[in-house]
Amino acid sequence: MHYGADYNPEQWPEETWLEDVARMREAGVTMVSLGIFAWSRIQPSEGEFDFGWLDRVIDLLHEGGIAVDLATATASPPPWATAAYPEMLPQDEDGATYWPGSRQQFAPSSPVYRRLAAELVTAIAERYANHPAIVMWHVNNEYGCHLNADYSDAARDAFRRWLADRYGDIRSLNDAWGTNFWSQRYQSFDEILPPRKAPYSRNPGQELDFRRFTSDMLLECYLMERDIIRAAGARQPITTNFMGAFKPADYGRWVEHLDLVSDDCYPDPNDPEAFRAAAFQRDLVRSLKPEVPWILMEQATNALNWRPTNAPKAPGQMAALSAQAIGRGADGILFFQWRQSRAGSEKFHSAMLPHAGTETRTWREAVALGETLAALPGLPAGTRVARVALVFDWENWWAVEASDHPQNALDYVSVVQRWYRALHRRHVQVDLVPASRVGEGYDVVIAPLLYLVREADAAALTSFVEAGGHLLVGPFSDVVDELDRFRDGGFATQLGPLCGIRIEDFGALVPTEAAPSEPGERTAPFSGDGDGDGDGIAGTGTLLAEEVHVIADVRVEASFTGGRRAGDPALTVRALGGRGGTARYLATIPDEAGAQSLVDRLLATTGVEPVVAGLPEHVEAARRGPLLTLVNQGGPVAEVEVAGTDAVTGERVDRVRLDAFDWAMVVSD
Repeated sequence: MHYGADYNPEQWPEETWLEDVARMREAGVTMVSLGIFAWSRIQPSEGEFDFGWLDRVIDLLHEGGIAVDLATATASPPPWATAAYPEMLPQDEDGATYWPGSRQQFAPSSPVYRRLAAELVTAIAERYANHPAIVMWHVNNEYGCHLNADYSDAARDAFRRWLADRYGDIRSLNDAWGTNFWSQRYQSFDEILPPRKAPYSRNPGQELDFRRFTSDMLLECYLMERDIIRAAGARQPITTNFMGAFKPADYGRWVEHLDLVSDDCYPDPNDPEAFRAAAFQRDLVRSLKPEVPWILMEQATNALNWRPTNAPKAPGQMAALSAQAIGRGADGILFFQWRQSRAGSEKFHSAMLPHAGTETRTWREAVALGETLAALPGLPAGTRVARVALVFDWENWWAVEASDHPQNALDYVSVVQRWYRALHRRHVQVDLVPASRVGEGYDVVIAPLLYLVREADAAALTSFVEAGGHLLVGPFSDVVDELDRFRDGGFATQLGPLCGIRIEDFGALVPTEAAPSEPGERTAPFSGDGDGDGDGIAGTGTLLAEEVHVIADVRVEASFTGGRRAGDPALTVRALGGRGGTARYLATIPDEAGAQSLVDRLLATTGVEPVVAGLPEHVEAARRGPLLTLVNQGGPVAEVEVAGTDAVTGERVDRVRLDAFDWAMVVSD
């Protein structure tokens, strides 16, 4: 179990370094991420490198028994680089330049940036590849975090090359993008630009491909650095830190290139439900590479500095959120950062060692957590216990939130998280996977918004149901192919036959938060008795109330009870195959109560059990092989009957008592 933080010794005089190492040992730190923003210190000018200070820091850490996750330092180019090569600076869609003075001021597709970054990484990797302190490599940092897309001339040239590689010839691109519309037909790839500012809405095929391109350019930067590190003879694992459900980078495509996933997560202490959003993020990153434990690379010990209001964490909350991460697959708990900065934009951001020193609650909690984690035994890796999957797909996210749709207020992640919260409240473990992976032993699959459906996705979902699985498909699904084009035959041509329905109209509703003066229907209530056993379904539909027609042996489980769709199907179910599989279709986006009602009904009819039955909603339960993690995320005292061995103390237990922000890890019998 790694424990530590980002360490930025370049911000401090050398006399503090010995104290840092001593304090790290006191806090139980086992590993630090080093050099993430040290480019200007490592390379003060082009062709000149200063490794003396870094040598001393790494040697001090090694002598102190502290391992190093060594960064490549490419996340923030130094002033000399952008002054000498202003063409490496990125631009927004209006053509405005992102200037130096912050961080991430580089165009990912810029040949100059890539050359300079490669020279830096080569020098670092060749010097430290075989240093015994280095146990992991940290490429760049939070790719795309601030600069979500670049529209510069470097991006223009790279986008043209990317499109030529993707389509082969300009005729295929014109067909894919439908460029006969609005006289957009191209005669050459050299006529194509990034989707810069335009008079009106832009080509949706171009927009979708530009998102793919943007993610690929960032990935190319990662792969360049990874390959340089390997070429230098390094054999340690290589990673770059993700940011959970981060829209600009398709982590689903990235993950095969990482030895392990690392993630940065900052739940808001002001939000009493933030722990569910954090659980969603943990489950997402775990699901990306389920056979390998992941690392929580960054979190805060206490308050942040970059939200409008930055509340402190409650006593014990930092440890409770750390335990949540471990229970959901993490083998490392790290913070930003070790010593709180005394200058710069993040000087108010909390750290393991605060400005106020060691006579603080933050320091005491950091030390206590280090002691506890050191007592943990080796934890199981690669165990997959979830029987429920939520379909999560980056290209769907991009396509769903494009413009010019029947409903332009769809928030993909919010909709997925609403379903996740309903499952989390019932203590059901969840994986988040693309549609192509739904056949990996799940009982229930929920696809909340599957607007873009590839043929392989439809085949996987169909096979899942035919094998006895239970599928729930949400509205605005199976509308377009992977090029964002309609298929012949109308909507739901791939999944409609599976669900036994036909979609005639999407029935857009006015968003409930719209101004009172905006006319139109805002909600579509629905209810039903399910299969008539009295276990009812009820909720309020939002954003969409689709016109659904039943075309096969389908039962209507719930109907709309108000509005223009009153009396029409809201939820249908079709039994398929001889193994008891079912395919449900939901014609609206349910509110929180409706999602909970539907989840409860689905769990009851499919027999999916919670990790631990009878828990209150504020107590989390997660299973990692035989390890059961229970966390009280700030609610009343809870007592849980569970038989096994306390993973920290080694003592036998048959019951655990959890005060607010208490947690327990029990190895089950």
